[in-house]
Amino acid sequence: MIDHAAGNPAPSTAKDLPRSAVALVDAVSPVERELIGGWLAEGGIAAELGIDAPVTQIDLDATAIAARLVGRRDDPIVIPIRVLWLPPERDGVRRTTFADLALLSDPRRPHRLLQRRLVNKAPDRHLILTGQPARLSDLRANNPGAAESSEPFARAIVRAGTVALERAERSVIGDRYKVPRMVVEEILDSPDFLRRLDAIATETGTEPREVYRRAEKALRELVAAQSRLISDLFTQAMRPVHASAWKIDCDRSGLAALRRLNRNYPLVFLPSHRSYVDAFVLGDALARNDFPPNHVIGGANLSFWPMGPIARRTGTVFIRRSFGDDEIYKAVVEEYFAYLLAKRFNLEWYFEGGRTRTGKLRPPRFGLLNYLASAIRSRRIDDVMLVPVSITYERLNELGSIATEQVGGAKKPEGLTWLARYIRSQQHSAGRVYVRFGAPLSARDRLAAHGDPMQPIAESLAPEPEEVADRQRKAVQRLAFEVAVGINAVTPVTVNALVTLTLLGVHERALTLGEVRRTLEPVCGYISRRALPTGELDTLNDDQGLAVVLEQLSLAKVVTVYRGGLEPVYSIEAGAHLEAAFYRNSAVHWFVNRAILELAILEVADQQAGAAPGIEVIWDAAYRLRDLLKFEFFFPDRIEFAAAMSAEMLLLDREWEQRESAAELVCALADSGFIMAHRVVRSFFDAQLVVAERLAAADPAAPLDRKQFIDECLAVGRQMLLQQRLHSTESVSSELFSSALKLAENHGLLDPGTPDLAQRRRELADELRTIGARISRAAALDPSNRAPQGTV
Repeated sequence: MIDHAAGNPAPSTAKDLPRSAVALVDAVSPVERELIGGWLAEGGIAAELGIDAPVTQIDLDATAIAARLVGRRDDPIVIPIRVLWLPPERDGVRRTTFADLALLSDPRRPHRLLQRRLVNKAPDRHLILTGQPARLSDLRANNPGAAESSEPFARAIVRAGTVALERAERSVIGDRYKVPRMVVEEILDSPDFLRRLDAIATETGTEPREVYRRAEKALRELVAAQSRLISDLFTQAMRPVHASAWKIDCDRSGLAALRRLNRNYPLVFLPSHRSYVDAFVLGDALARNDFPPNHVIGGANLSFWPMGPIARRTGTVFIRRSFGDDEIYKAVVEEYFAYLLAKRFNLEWYFEGGRTRTGKLRPPRFGLLNYLASAIRSRRIDDVMLVPVSITYERLNELGSIATEQVGGAKKPEGLTWLARYIRSQQHSAGRVYVRFGAPLSARDRLAAHGDPMQPIAESLAPEPEEVADRQRKAVQRLAFEVAVGINAVTPVTVNALVTLTLLGVHERALTLGEVRRTLEPVCGYISRRALPTGELDTLNDDQGLAVVLEQLSLAKVVTVYRGGLEPVYSIEAGAHLEAAFYRNSAVHWFVNRAILELAILEVADQQAGAAPGIEVIWDAAYRLRDLLKFEFFFPDRIEFAAAMSAEMLLLDREWEQRESAAELVCALADSGFIMAHRVVRSFFDAQLVVAERLAAADPAAPLDRKQFIDECLAVGRQMLLQQRLHSTESVSSELFSSALKLAENHGLLDPGTPDLAQRRRELADELRTIGARISRAAALDPSNRAPQGTV
């Protein structure tokens, strides 16, 4: 791809020299035609290609090309040409601003009067651009089906010329302006897609013309019609929304590696989803580093006016929430998805299916990953690199609504009023937002490694199609699990996560600044020994920095400060436990293995306090706890988990194998300076207890209404909280109850036909009550819960 100043390699031998040339002129005004005509008359083609052949000018239009080019028997070289208009240069950057609109014209597509003025007054504002040339014979070879008739072949030439010019433009204006052109037309001209529509028509008994009409309508609804002007203006309009709230801390080294990878593969960015502003933060970080804009796959709930039309022009693809029975829409989505990947456009979606309500990763959804896997199996694309992305906020101004939804409140519908309220809420400083990129995953390699046969079911002969489908489904699920692990692996421990982790572990007591610092010190040492990713934790090293963090959490109404005594004391604000847990949970996955080890040691101590602590017994207890938490955290397989637990044990006590009893390990826990079980897993086990007790009280022969059951758990959970049977409000959460219900289903406790169902439900409730008592014992061992010196 070149502009007229860059030069193009000349054919190497006289035999290669074309005898004629065709300039496909993409011009929309007399000014542009004059500029291109003058350039050609001055020998532009000869200078560009090193040839001196007659040049025929033809409009870059299917009708003109069909009439004047496709039927030629010679083999001319075909060169697309257009005029590239540029915005004025400001601080070394050419980008459209709102000030440019004062002339009532897009600087990249100025109106005719302005074009004439720019030619005379600002000659640096335009370039003559040529796309990569091709011989007519090569174009025929590249479009064997279309070349059989003039109209499809002419449309294929128009698309090829347009794509070549777009690539040439990006060599001048940068990759961040890579946008697709003529997508609907190209997909509707695809023979494979037309054959699929014919098959749907036959299967459903629908007229082929009606199927085609509905497919075209769905495509035009789906395809993101990106605009460089809107992208520039939208970025400028939305950047202050998050720039006033956060300072973006982006992993630039990770971006450099991704840019190199992007030269050969399309990238699919899969970020954690904590805020509506995630897409703006990631998009801005990528644009500042000259990445092409992602096609962001979003739900139709955000397509309201005016955001919907604007977002579509900046790359957002709005997909219907449900379309399982609409075979035409499903075919259109699959085809568009494969098209974008085949053309190496980068994609982005939030694979959790929605914002997290608890602060940690939600279980992934597999729908879009299935489309990606299907495109690879059908050989539409060779490979795709999946990029886990962690977006972590020190503070979020929208936590109030998230907390309300957790305790059963209705989610407010998106609209203009919601948008205005949301933008207003972002005008308060909220510290840093950390954008980190995990190790990219080859979708093809990882699917194959997880047992995917890597072939369409229709092509499989053995094993049976049902077995192939099952292997494909499991491979996609394991790939999603790897992505989640990749996100967690680069998610940093932030100052607010660590401070809320500390304060949430203190039962009904406020801490002085010194007590907070002393509680943090051993945890910071643990983080350092494990070399975990962190964000600005040096702030907590001195009293002044720690006080600032606590004051900022106080302003966010997460921490309350009492100043009426000898010195300030800090605790979690009444009613703000859900908000505090949201911050803590962004990093809670780093401490869950430690929490499991603590509970396993306490369980073994309960059963055989005087005996030597056998590794198998401790590991068996840990495996059972891991199983109870498998719908909350992403655990590795048993072998990797055992290795992780061994590492945790060595961090706790390097001499543990020489201990003569489990009681000595309990002493090692108490002497370690901190306990994690009550801080990390108590809320999850408390929520499971509510679900287990309600199941035990339910009629085992009656089918379960899930929504009604969750509502019942919310009501009873509030009662148990008032009775102090639950530790805090963070356990009374529809999100946690839903996960606990999945666990019960996995254990076969929901099917009314299951033998001994009532007894097995009671056994689970008994087990969870025992674990709850063990967590309370762990909390009592924690130094921060011991009575401070000077109290009675």
